[in-house]
Amino acid sequence: MAIRPARPSRRAHPARAPRRPRTAAPCAAIALIGLLAAACGATEPTTAGMAATTPATSPATTTVTTTATTTATATATPHSQGAGTPAVGSGAVPRARATGPSPSPTSATPSKPEKTPTPIASTGPGEGAVNVLALPGYVEWGGTDPKVNWVTPFQARTGCKVNLRTYDTAAAAAGARPLDPGSFDVVAAPPEVAGKLIDEGSVAPLNTSLIAAYHDIPKRLRRLETRKGDAYGVPYLWGVNEVLYDSSKEGPRTAAALYGGTGKVMLKDSPLTIADAALVLKRRGADIEDPFQLTPSQLDDAVKLLSRGKPAGRVYWRDPIEVVQGFASGSVRLAQGTPYQRDVLARGGRPVKAASGPVTGWADAWMVSSAAAHPSCAYEWLDWVSSVTVQKDAAEWVGLAPANSEACAGRTRRICADDESFDDVHFASRPAKNCAGGDGVCVPYGQWVERWKRLVG
Repeated sequence: MAIRPARPSRRAHPARAPRRPRTAAPCAAIALIGLLAAACGATEPTTAGMAATTPATSPATTTVTTTATTTATATATPHSQGAGTPAVGSGAVPRARATGPSPSPTSATPSKPEKTPTPIASTGPGEGAVNVLALPGYVEWGGTDPKVNWVTPFQARTGCKVNLRTYDTAAAAAGARPLDPGSFDVVAAPPEVAGKLIDEGSVAPLNTSLIAAYHDIPKRLRRLETRKGDAYGVPYLWGVNEVLYDSSKEGPRTAAALYGGTGKVMLKDSPLTIADAALVLKRRGADIEDPFQLTPSQLDDAVKLLSRGKPAGRVYWRDPIEVVQGFASGSVRLAQGTPYQRDVLARGGRPVKAASGPVTGWADAWMVSSAAAHPSCAYEWLDWVSSVTVQKDAAEWVGLAPANSEACAGRTRRICADDESFDDVHFASRPAKNCAGGDGVCVPYGQWVERWKRLVG
């Protein structure tokens, strides 16, 4: 591969990427606020609110499609880490656009990655295309909202045409639908998927010197997807899980209130919710270092805590709108949620606050396939999505905090304020038998999935 001269920092050229007009609130928030108004008794729900109640699917004429391996439904909500169905960040129904990115081909036979993938030393001229695998809503080309588009500027700037597919993170994490490294160049992965891709050699370690804004990302986030000092992911968006309650009533002091008392409680439908129960046990004095890396007895204790209470009073949510609806109708006592949901409810006039104490969190990262057909364009993409411009746009659209701290400005600052500190945040990692490099023997993710299925029913 030819070596090209070092590129100047993208941050020195803010005019290269045209900015879209900003809205007063994250795009997804507009949809949820409309839904909240309807749930609270508005005489006529807003158009955005009505759209938010209907799963949005790409019309047959759009160039972005879901293939047989992409079973995720694109719902009108922000991304929910670990949920069974990933979600898109808007309430609008996608519109067909002839200029949108093309669907990437799906390999019939899974590619066999290198046994020991290595980072590339440099990049050459772009190959003219990049196959992007992402969560719904994480890559916007103007097909959902013409004003929300960070694909077209990238294509014009680099000459790399984006071939976009979305995928079901829950199926990929559990191994039900393995991701073929030959079918993508870059992938946006939540922690439970990222860990699997690294362990099986499907993604390659990164040459971070080729990514201009990499060191604008806090070290705490950069360390999440590393192995033996090698970085495998570029953090993109991140968030935390909170215990939400109606502050007009007597509120809980800690997250432990989720597992006792009477009345309806909502928990995120994800195996990683077990870690939130483990964190409560850790706060009570249990010898748990990392709530995402548990020994068999620690996992048993966490599941036992989750099993407390009457099943009839427990609701497992997949769509973040369900939490908003629950508080809007007054039917929910407590819910595991995010600052984004709390903010939307506050804007709708609902006095919802978060309980105190440590929380779990997650960061989604972009990774490069160990069998990338277009490595130069892949690095162009990583450079682009970590830039201030794209990080601001993505954070506003999805409703999560940007990984690039320089993107916390303007209207994005409100989102950053919700997730302003890493203090007391235990970030997710894929549960592994080797305790993710720690001491002892832990329970791997597959067994978390099985225990969660038995718990939920």
